[in-house]
Amino acid sequence: MDKTFSQQEAVELKDPLKKQSFKIMMLCWEYPPNIVGGLSRHVYGLSVHLAAIGHQVHVLTAGNGNLPSYEIISGVHVHRVSPFNQYEDDFFAWIGGLNLAIAFKAERLAEDIDFDIIHAHDWLVSSAAIVLKETLALPLLSTIHATEYGRNNGIHNEKQQFIHSQEQQLNAESDQIIVCSDYMKNVLTTIFHTSNEKIAIIPNGIDPLKAEPTAVGIYPELKEKKYIFSLGRMVKEKGFATIIEAAMMAKNENLDCFFVVAGKGPMLETYRHKVCELNLESHLTFIGYVTDEQRNALIAGSELAVIPSLYEPFGIVVLETMIMAKPTIVSNTGGMKGIVKHLHTGLLMTPGDAQSLLNQIKFLLNHPHKAEEIGNRGRQIVTSLYGWKRIAAETSRVMEDTLINFRVNVNEPIEPLIINKKV
Repeated sequence: MDKTFSQQEAVELKDPLKKQSFKIMMLCWEYPPNIVGGLSRHVYGLSVHLAAIGHQVHVLTAGNGNLPSYEIISGVHVHRVSPFNQYEDDFFAWIGGLNLAIAFKAERLAEDIDFDIIHAHDWLVSSAAIVLKETLALPLLSTIHATEYGRNNGIHNEKQQFIHSQEQQLNAESDQIIVCSDYMKNVLTTIFHTSNEKIAIIPNGIDPLKAEPTAVGIYPELKEKKYIFSLGRMVKEKGFATIIEAAMMAKNENLDCFFVVAGKGPMLETYRHKVCELNLESHLTFIGYVTDEQRNALIAGSELAVIPSLYEPFGIVVLETMIMAKPTIVSNTGGMKGIVKHLHTGLLMTPGDAQSLLNQIKFLLNHPHKAEEIGNRGRQIVTSLYGWKRIAAETSRVMEDTLINFRVNVNEPIEPLIINKKV
């Protein structure tokens, strides 16, 4: 099965068949309000919209001690567990304890709920997913959001090898796999030799964003200042070093460019020190963590957006800037080059090339009417192709196919499709 979305296929999907309602066990290590990266936002959007079209969705995730162990959020049953070794400093040991806790909780839930399918997100829950597939005799659908090989341009040490092996095992044990782009499909077929038939391509989704209050209301220092906005996790692969270099070039050329970069992560202080070291405070600021409300306001108040990633399987932040009609410059890499058509719905820059980035910025600033057209076309594309209702409907179809194939392979009857027995 090879299901692919593209910008050339803007045909509206029909609503999923109402009679096919699944009980879904969804595994993810982070879930709002516990947010580490983009993974939690994806799982939240997908689970809420799957619930909205009639599925019963149970998300099993990590707690943080301050959140309830169970609650229903926007129709989704959220079960939070504490890792068996929750105070462990070693991340891999902590993840192992989390998987044990998730598996234990899932088996208790399955005593009262006849789940139809397991949906796992990335290697961080792979151990629990694989065990539960066997103990509960359920089909395993996995969404692979990124790979360790891609993040590091290869496998170079023992930690990377461990993650790589976990990803490899999850690929092998999954009955079906979802990836967010053609780029990611090529990665899996190349690195893990996953068969084309096993991979479905479904992009990330997004809901319309609202910008209240204004950026100036949140950051008064931006008053009467035109700025370029960027957002992402502060790690090397997001490419923010390229923005620092571009800011230095803009300063040397006396260009009126001011960059505002938001996000948290291990390299935040490194980047801040670099800005001070290069005396770039007049051209660039790293403001750290922002809430969704602040993010929306900063996007709305910007002249344009830049996503300079060196590695990006998809790039949901691109959707966030485009849906607000901001002309967006992205690296010509990964899944982002499948979202943006150069000079039509956005602009493409060479990854890691500050001069290329600055050239695209100059074009947009020097051609404001063209920039506005690009921003509006970008919003149209995102609205038509990447709405969560559409993404949830397609995911539901993949779940249906996965379940049918699983039942055929184990020689179970496939009619009727509904196999839920307990309320």
